[in-house]
Parts: sequence; C-alpha cells; structure tokens
Amino acid sequence: MSESSAEAVAHAASVAVASAADATAGGWRRATGIAGAAIGVLAAGAAAGVALERMTVGRGMRRKAQLALDSTGPYGSLRGIPGKAYADDGTELYYEVDDVEPEGGPAPRRRRLFGRKAPLPVTVVFSHGYCLNQDSWHFQRAALRGVVRTVHWDQRSHGRSGRGKAQIQDDAPVTIDQLGRDLKAVVDAAAPDGPIVLVGHSMGGMTVMALAALYPDFIRERVVGTALVGTSSGRLGEVNFGLPVAGVNAVRRVLPGVLKALGQRAELVEKGRRATAELFAGIIKRYSFASREVDPGVERFAERMIEGTPIDVVAEFYPAFTDHDKTEALAHFTDMPVLVLAGVADLVTPSEHSEAIADLLPDAELVLVPDAGHLVMLEHPEVVTDRLADLLTRTGAVPAGATVDGYGSTSSTAQPG
Repeated sequence: MSESSAEAVAHAASVAVASAADATAGGWRRATGIAGAAIGVLAAGAAAGVALERMTVGRGMRRKAQLALDSTGPYGSLRGIPGKAYADDGTELYYEVDDVEPEGGPAPRRRRLFGRKAPLPVTVVFSHGYCLNQDSWHFQRAALRGVVRTVHWDQRSHGRSGRGKAQIQDDAPVTIDQLGRDLKAVVDAAAPDGPIVLVGHSMGGMTVMALAALYPDFIRERVVGTALVGTSSGRLGEVNFGLPVAGVNAVRRVLPGVLKALGQRAELVEKGRRATAELFAGIIKRYSFASREVDPGVERFAERMIEGTPIDVVAEFYPAFTDHDKTEALAHFTDMPVLVLAGVADLVTPSEHSEAIADLLPDAELVLVPDAGHLVMLEHPEVVTDRLADLLTRTGAVPAGATVDGYGSTSSTAQPG
C-alpha cells in the first residue's frame, strides 16, 4: 500500500469512528459497515489498511472457499484434558492439559519402598495474544504432544473462558496485571507443583511479565525458562502500525471513547463486521502475516479466531495496552534461559520491542525471523518450534536426544539436521 493510500485509509478510519461516536440510533445502522471495518482493524491489532486482492473476489465465491477451508483444515482441532480455574473475581478460566505418555503406554503402578520420589516433570504453559485463543499455538502443540507436559489456556473473555466478571458486573477495566493474576490461577490449578516454562505471544507475553511483577517469588522458585514471542514490555502507544504518524494519532485521539460506545452497540457493530467480511479478511492478512506463501487454511484459521472475538471484548481490552509497562519485571528472568523471538515485519508489536527486551536480558537468545509478521508461530511454525524445542532442552524439559519436528511429528532419537 502506498503512503498516500495509507493516509487516506487512516483518515477514513478516523472520520468513521468519530462519526460513529456521535451517531443517533438510526445513524448507527448507516455507520456500522465502516465502523465494523475499523473495529476489524483493531481486532487484528492494527490501525488501518487493506489487502486489495481480496476485494476482487466475489462474496459468494469467498464464502464457499471459507466453508471448504473450515471443513477440511486441521488447524485448531487439537484437544487435551479439560480443566477450569477461577480468577480472583470469580471469572471461569478454561485450560487444557496435554500429558506425556510413556513409550508403550502408561507405566504400571509400583509401590515405593524407600528413596526419594522421582522429580516432577516440567510443565510448559502457553499464553495467547489479543483476540486469539489457545488454538493459536496449534503447530507447537502438535509438535510437543507426548514429548513434554503442556498447558494451554484461554485468557478471560477469549475462547472457551468466561466473560470477565469484574468487567460485566462492576464495569471494571481490564488490566495487564489482572491477566497476570489470571495466569497464576491457571498455573495453581493445572500445575500446582514442579518446574514451569512460560511461553507467551503478544498480550500473552505481557501476561507473563505481569505474573513476574506480581509474584517474583513464584518466578524465582518454580520458573526454569521463558519464551517471549512477538511481544512488548511497554511504549505500545508509540506504534504506528506501518502508517503515517499523523493518521495514527488522529485515530488514537478518538479511539478509546469510540470503542466504548461501539461496545455498547455490539449487535449492530457485529452486523457491520459481517457485512465487510472481505475487507476484514484483507486487514487480518496484512497485519498478521508478511510472506506471500501462507497456507490459505492458516489465513482462514486466523480469521476465525479474530472474528470470534466479540466487539465488547475488543473494547474492554484495548485501553490496557497503552498503560502496559513491565520493563522492570524483566529483571526477574535474568537467571534462567530465555527466548525472545519476533517477526521482522511485525506491524503490531514491531521487532524493535523484542530487541529492547533482549537488551535488558543480555543472556537471552534473540531470534528475528525474516519475512514474518505478528502471527509468526503460524506463519513460520518450523522456526518457532525449533527454537522453543532448544529452549526446552536447555531447561531440562525434554531429553537432549529428542527431536521435535516443526510440523508436529516427533521422534525419540536424534536425527541428522
């Protein structure tokens, strides 16, 4: 997209959201098409933009293609042992556990006559990003199944977790600190004992940092490794999403109030999002992926996750990112193996933010993936899985002789390459 086109889109978005804020009930119906598209941008973590090639595809043809991909795509189909945790405000948090199965099936029960108990296995806890859910780790989950114990959970108001009770009952704003407390509740329920490796993408990485800030003793005593993928420790208010600064600032000035208003008209805005599905799909692609060779099934998978996030949830969470600053919490990760990974072409949390994290953790492994956007774990799963497997080996979570394939198959013996 050219700079002049980007300016035009940014201006249109700012006009749309400003108009929507002052609209009457009748005006809402006229505004929801454009406003819905603007919210679609936010749901993808962007300010404005469009992939023009999607606009040339007929709506009926595109719908048939979506249905075909939904029925045949395996992405997001992995399920584990379900469980529920409860946040400090009573919000129900859904998680799933994938346990390690010994070769040849479960080991026979034996009575221990003397000696110490065998050490507890390492549990890897995955936290997902804004407007996504636990299935966003599909490739990494497939690769690690049977190799290491993993926990995948849905953040409050996302996926299969319940709507935030504090937000519904008390109109309380969502904070990153609240997400950190939620993560602690999940760990307490799903992995109350034993060493932990924390893995977080985008908002999930911020959740991990909040956990460290709130529970430093827990980090010191139980966490043996951390992976921060496509995330930031602060200064998100300076991100321009690849657009001219003037246009982004215009949108930012009206955005918090407009989002709150749109969240109160959720039904109308959702209709607007559905009516602008082609535009929405293009926006998701632009701000999720950077390479042109992305599997259409993966693109559609990302669309489904983001489309599935209600507009009022988008509105509740957005202000928390401006306030987010967990730079000081990074000090709690200095004495453990850390992986910091980002896509070079990430427009949502630019790779410079990952570099800033790595500067404060000089012993961390910094991996910048070329030709990769914000959803790097879906776009280049083999790279993310490879580096994550190496981190788990360094923490002792998996044997040094095990190899983990980037697309989900595993082997118990090392292979060349």
